[in-house]
Amino acid sequence: MLNDFFVKFSRKFKVYLLDIIFVFASTLVIFIATLSPFNFHFYNSFNITNFWVSFNNSSSFQDQLNNVLLFMPFGFCGANLLQKLRIKLGLQVIILLLISSGLSFTVESLQVFLPSRSPTPADIVNNTLGGCLGLLSFYIWNYQFLNNSVSQFKSRSSKLSNQHITLFILSYVSLTLIISIFWQSTTNLSNWNLNFPLLLGNEAVGNRPWRGYISNIYITDQAISTYEARAALSNDNYFSSLGSTLVANYQLNGSCCYQDQAGNLPKLIWQGKPQIINKGQGVFISSNQWLKTGVSVKQLSQRISEKSEFTISTTLATDNIQQTGPARIISISGDVLQRNLTISQHKSSLELRLRTPLTGENGADLQIKIPGVFTDTKFHQIIITYARGTFQIYIDNLERFYSLNLLALIPFYQKLFYYAITFIPLGTGLAILNLFTQNRVRFSRIFIPIGILLPSTFLEMILMKESNKSLSWTSLFMGIFFTAVTMLIFMIRGRYLNSRS
Repeated sequence: MLNDFFVKFSRKFKVYLLDIIFVFASTLVIFIATLSPFNFHFYNSFNITNFWVSFNNSSSFQDQLNNVLLFMPFGFCGANLLQKLRIKLGLQVIILLLISSGLSFTVESLQVFLPSRSPTPADIVNNTLGGCLGLLSFYIWNYQFLNNSVSQFKSRSSKLSNQHITLFILSYVSLTLIISIFWQSTTNLSNWNLNFPLLLGNEAVGNRPWRGYISNIYITDQAISTYEARAALSNDNYFSSLGSTLVANYQLNGSCCYQDQAGNLPKLIWQGKPQIINKGQGVFISSNQWLKTGVSVKQLSQRISEKSEFTISTTLATDNIQQTGPARIISISGDVLQRNLTISQHKSSLELRLRTPLTGENGADLQIKIPGVFTDTKFHQIIITYARGTFQIYIDNLERFYSLNLLALIPFYQKLFYYAITFIPLGTGLAILNLFTQNRVRFSRIFIPIGILLPSTFLEMILMKESNKSLSWTSLFMGIFFTAVTMLIFMIRGRYLNSRS
């Protein structure tokens, strides 16, 4: 009897051998691509806190794209093997979702011990998404099995009730809502690092110096309105009277040392070899002398991260209108590649870098630039306020006002990728819904157009309301395009296979 079992197992193994090899090969490629050159370094003292802290990194757009593409062959081969094993479609999705996320978490955990790698939570999401897109690709190629699975479900249900169809539609709408919320969350400040110091005039490593004068700096954990900005620009004491919302208040005069008059943050200490030079007001900053808090400004970063909004007001003057780097004026950062926030000068332009899930740990994935700010060496009051994905910048008065939305700054090729991975799954869900209702022609004709238009319209409306962005017809039609084309591909593939059978 035992011999018969091994004979049967051997026969089945031979049938599935090629599929198993493909799954193994795609897994091996993942390990090589994510862990090479395998220079593991295991620390003598390492605990679970250090482990989770090691994940406090973000991915660039190129990394996100690579991580999605890397797991797609694994998802495709895995779906092929599971289908041949005659596992139900719903269970296939769950299995691949769990295996993809588990495999990704494994390699990201191993990257903690690789000095050349930086594990990130976003990689796990992108890898899992890649595995799911691989599964979708398999069923576009093997549409007949998907159609048969739906037919079997419908046959088991003596009658596909309106309640069933309503449930599927509600699931589709719920998925649209979840995706919209995720998009909106990409501009919050939840990923700020709490271990960075506050610096004026340079990076912590001293290689991005700015030359100029700074008189004061105020930082609050709330954004301000245009009316409040008017009051702040006309009243030198406006920010000092804000109360608990004021997190930092540094008045830069005298030689040393500069205490936070709000009483929340550590004092600013001179770095380099200070030679105090006054220009009527403020202190002189250069490559030889800049300011830095002795420890991290944890309370500042934590309060801003929790509220996802802030306002910074400073009075400063550049000493050179041709400075490049960009030269760091005010920064909450660890080095040139990791920061929460940076205000800098590049020639006559004011440049901003902000750490969000969308812009990455360096805040440089999106270009935020205000031209024509540093055209002279006079003192200027600059107010920068941020909330719900939108910067509002005031230079000296309300007439010099700029408003920039992070979502509107995403380059077209990058937005094309984001919308593809957002709406292709929705198009697939719509195709499956169409299979359930294909015998109800009237219902399908009503629901399918709504199903194509709803997700993109819903997303655009939510982003307009929650992120203060203006209507983007390009984004609206991009979402409609990916939803409709995905569904159309399924339908064309299905008709082609039906014509051959």
